[in-house]
Amino acid sequence: MTTSASDHFLPDKAFVRRHAAHFIAFGGGAGLSPVAPGTAGTLAAFPLFWVFGYFLEPVEFLLLIIVLFIIGIWACSVTGKALGDHDHGGMVWDEIVAFLLVLVFTPNNLIWQAFAFLLFRLFDIIKPPPIRYYDDKLHGGFGVMFDDLLAAFFTLLCLAAWKAFVI
Repeated sequence: MTTSASDHFLPDKAFVRRHAAHFIAFGGGAGLSPVAPGTAGTLAAFPLFWVFGYFLEPVEFLLLIIVLFIIGIWACSVTGKALGDHDHGGMVWDEIVAFLLVLVFTPNNLIWQAFAFLLFRLFDIIKPPPIRYYDDKLHGGFGVMFDDLLAAFFTLLCLAAWKAFVI
C-alpha cells in the first residue's frame, strides 16, 4: 500500500488481500481499476448474476442479495475505516449488490440489461435527489450501500415506465 501527499492510503492488491472485508468491499479487486472503478464494479455484477441466476430461484436470489447487502455494510464499514475514507471510490461492493438487484428485475435480454447498466451508472454518478441527500447524510457501511440501492430503485422505475408506456 502506498501513500499520497495527503497521507491517505492508496489501496493496492496487498491491501485488498489483507482482510476479507477489503476483498469484499473492493469487489475482489474490481475497485482497483485505475479508470472508473464504479463502472468496473457494476460490470462485475454481470458474471455473478449469470452464475447465481443459473442456480437460484428468484426468491432465493433476492434473499441472497439481502445477505450480500448486510455483508456489504460490514465490509464497507471496516474498509472505509482502514482507508480513512468512509466511501472510497474503490469500494464497489455497493455497485455490485445494487446492480444485481436491478438485473433480477430486468428482462433477461441484452438490450434491456445494457439500458439498465447505463441508467444505473447515470443515477449512481449524478446522484439526483434524494440520492445525493442520503449520500451526504449517511456515513459508514450503511450509507455506502444505501445510496446505490436508491440508484437501483430509480433505474427500475425508469425501466418499468419504459416497459409500461413505450413497449
